[in-house]
Amino acid sequence: MTLDGLKGGGKAALARALAQIEAKPEAPETVALLAEAYRQPRAHVVGITGPPGVGKSTLLNALITGWRQRGRTVGVIAVDPSSRRSGGALLGDRTRLSTDPEDQGIFVRSMAARDRLGGLAELTVGAMVLMRALYDVVLIETVGVGQSETDVVRVADTVIFCVQPGSGDSLQFMKAGIAEIPHIVLVTKADMEREARRARADVEGALSLSEQEGGWEIPVLLVSSMRGEGLDEAIETIDAHAQAQQPLREARRRTQGEDWLLEFVRERFGRDGVRRAGALTLPGDADPFSRLAEVAAGLSR
Repeated sequence: MTLDGLKGGGKAALARALAQIEAKPEAPETVALLAEAYRQPRAHVVGITGPPGVGKSTLLNALITGWRQRGRTVGVIAVDPSSRRSGGALLGDRTRLSTDPEDQGIFVRSMAARDRLGGLAELTVGAMVLMRALYDVVLIETVGVGQSETDVVRVADTVIFCVQPGSGDSLQFMKAGIAEIPHIVLVTKADMEREARRARADVEGALSLSEQEGGWEIPVLLVSSMRGEGLDEAIETIDAHAQAQQPLREARRRTQGEDWLLEFVRERFGRDGVRRAGALTLPGDADPFSRLAEVAAGLSR
């Protein structure tokens, strides 16, 4: 299975590739596919996080519609809570997204978070790298567990934090380390007009105390998916952030790749494995998947 084959194979081919990543993550053909995809990034990756009930899935629907109307293809990774019995995705987020199954320009994959506390599934990295090489935009929705949803910064180019008016979300935003995560904050359900304006003011106050990344001023926008308000501005702001971070994107993605490599080695070989592995860096055009295979072979001797 090659990247060119996936590009011409449609949704069915991508579904098979994701199944292969899950079933045989260490197989040479899987490593080769992910390495090829890693070196050919195409999409801008957008992570959406926030507490349960804030309306992330509804927002996803609206953003997908907006991008498809603009002629952009979209890959979606929806990370759900996992079933204690089967370990599978409990909510099946794709069932909550009203996408056209015949539209080859949109692909949705639900994943179970399992026992990971960072709001992402273990397979998210591989799936994201693959989708990033195939689509114009990749959207990642985290599981929705609150303050622990910080892993999203390790896979996304733009992180959106959602706040619900009148729910105490803005207070959580101020007292947690969440203020350091987002590049954009969206106050959802802006049809709750007074509460929405209050939530925006609270978040703006919290952000005034935090340092901004690369001079980017974090915007706090009001959106209402039900009324269709603020969505064009949200998409334009995501595009503006993508443009603003363009000079830093390659370095940032390399740092992300090195973070993944370190985490992969730690999960498989423990702290002692990390110590014995030495420098876990990505020199030149190295990718984390091939490097992991090299490191794993060395540590397994």
